Formats: sequence, C-alpha cells, structure tokens
Amino acid sequence: MKINPFRHVENNPYQRQAHKKEGSESSQKTDKVEISSEAQKMQNTPSVVKERELRVAELKRQVQTGTYEVDPQEVAKGIAKFFDF
Repeated sequence: MKINPFRHVENNPYQRQAHKKEGSESSQKTDKVEISSEAQKMQNTPSVVKERELRVAELKRQVQTGTYEVDPQEVAKGIAKFFDF
C-alpha cells in the first residue's frame, strides 16, 4: 500500500481559490436605474392628479350634502365584471 506524502497548507488549491474570490469582491458594483423618457413625461403631468383631486372633492361634497346617488345597475355590472359572469 502506497501512502502519498502530506501537502503543506500553503499548497492547498482550495485556499488559493478563496483568496481569489475575496479579491473580486473588493471591486464593488453599483446599481443603475434608468427611467424612460415616456415615464418621465408621465411623472411631469400633474393634470391627472389634479383631475382626480377635483373628482374626489366633488364626491365628498355630494356625500356630505346627501345628494350622492348610487346607480344599482352600474354596481351590478361592476360586481359581475369582477367575478367574470
């Protein structure tokens, strides 16, 4: 039976790989986010927000004064659409 000689720790190939991985981690990568020009246009259009605020204010006023009326057929259509009838 032949016994191979024991290698020194410095010659361990796995330890060399560990040092290489540590060196590659030192170069930090940064994330980069790019927003398309179309998305930037959408962010800069406050008209949708303004219209929504006006609609909500009008609905609040109608609820507070008691003049808000619910259309039962539209509610039924919305429920049917939600459950896909």
